[in-house]
Amino acid sequence: MPPHANSQPFSKDDETMAEDTGANGADEQALAGAAGADNLPQVGVLAQYVKDLSFENPNAPAVFQWQGQPQMDVQFNIGTQMVAPEVHEVVLKVEITAEGSEGVAFKIELLYGGLFALRNVAEEQLQPFLLAEAPRILFPFARRIIADASVDGGFPPLLLDPIDFAGLYMASAAQQGGEAGGGAAGEVTGEA
Repeated sequence: MPPHANSQPFSKDDETMAEDTGANGADEQALAGAAGADNLPQVGVLAQYVKDLSFENPNAPAVFQWQGQPQMDVQFNIGTQMVAPEVHEVVLKVEITAEGSEGVAFKIELLYGGLFALRNVAEEQLQPFLLAEAPRILFPFARRIIADASVDGGFPPLLLDPIDFAGLYMASAAQQGGEAGGGAAGEVTGEA
């Protein structure tokens, strides 16, 4: 069979180059250095889950005849705990009350958790990750669950506005830094 017109003959130099760069073209020295760099920070989401979900519609069916928009009171809290070496649980607690002049339209309470594996994360970076970045990762999923719960309860979808968890963490840290012994570590609360 004649060789293809564009094919190049294989030479000893090509074989040496292939051996130097490895099968995927990566430099073997770089791979060896990366394998020894097991001290780099590593973060992973192990699981996400609903710990508790409650929807109350205390004035049904009369609530569906009410005129006007209810006022929304949204409260949230972030809790953290170490559940195993290098594994932390972060829980978003979201409580929503929709209340009009006639009474409470509905209440939703959600505890949404996530397990995060944290390896080689500096102590000074642990709390910022657990109280700002981890909630940012969890929030879109909690937001969808709340929207679905309001629809399942007979109301329009309740789409929570995005929350700046990093800004809240920095404000909370600044407030705790200004107060001697103020506030519990591992907890950020807020109102949306």
